[in-house]
Amino acid sequence: MKSEITISELAKLMNVSVHQIRYFEEKGVLQPAYTDHNQYRMYSIDQIYQLAHILLLRKLRVPVQSIKDCMTSYSADQYRQLLQHSLREVDAELQRLQELQQFIKKVLREQQSFNLQPNSYQIKRHDTTYLARWIEMDSRTKLNAARLAEQPKHVPNLFESDIHYVLDGSSTVTLYLETQAPGDLFLPGGDYLSIQTLVNEDEDLEPLIAQFYDYAAAQSHVITGPLILVEKSYLSLFSQSQLHYELRGLIEPAAKSERRNRT
Repeated sequence: MKSEITISELAKLMNVSVHQIRYFEEKGVLQPAYTDHNQYRMYSIDQIYQLAHILLLRKLRVPVQSIKDCMTSYSADQYRQLLQHSLREVDAELQRLQELQQFIKKVLREQQSFNLQPNSYQIKRHDTTYLARWIEMDSRTKLNAARLAEQPKHVPNLFESDIHYVLDGSSTVTLYLETQAPGDLFLPGGDYLSIQTLVNEDEDLEPLIAQFYDYAAAQSHVITGPLILVEKSYLSLFSQSQLHYELRGLIEPAAKSERRNRT
C-alpha cells in the first residue's frame, strides 16, 4: 500500500483547492515528495506538515514571498515575535468589531425608539453627560463643508457620533461631542423634556424650538439651563436624508419650581 497521496487527495485533506497548492509550488514554498511514472505529484506526511505550516503563516498574514524564509531560517524567538505581532493585530480587530457592534445596536435602538413615538414629547431620565468642545460659531451662521474642513481637530467617524448643539440664548452656538469626565462642559443628570423630530432644512428648527418652550410652559415644566439640540445624523439612513434631531431641556424639579412660584 502506497504511503503518499495525490494533489487532489492533499487538497481534500487540507480543505484547500488544487489551484492553491499549485500556487504554493510555483512560489517555491512547497514541493511534492516525488512525481510518479504517470506524472502525478505525490505527497508524503512531510508535505502535509509543510502545507499546514504554510496555511498557518498565511493566516498570520505572512506574504507568500516571505514564507520560504520563515520556514527555512526563522528561529523560535522570531516565530514568537511573529505570533505576538499577529495577536496585537487580532486584538485591535476585535476592538474594532466590538465598537462596530455597539454602534449598530445603538442605531437600531435609537431608530426603534423614534418609530415608537415620533414627534411626541417625553420625559427622559439622563445620567450626567460630559462634552468636549468642538466648534464655536455665530448663531446666524450655518454649518457647512468648508467650516468642517477648516477645523484643526478632525474627528474620526464624526457622523457616527451624537453632535450636541448647546443653545444658551447668546449669539454663539457651540457644538460638542460626548467624552469622558471631566470634559469642557457637563450636562447634569436628571429628567429632561425631550422630542425627536425630522427636518429637511436647519431653518425648520426655529419653529420647533419655539413649540418646545410653548409646550413646556403649557405643562408647567420649567426648563433650566441651555436647550440641547442633539443631531443624530446616522438615523438619516432611515429617513431619505432628512436630518434627525432630538431637542432636550433639563426640567427643574417640581418642589423647587413650586417654591419659586410661591415667592
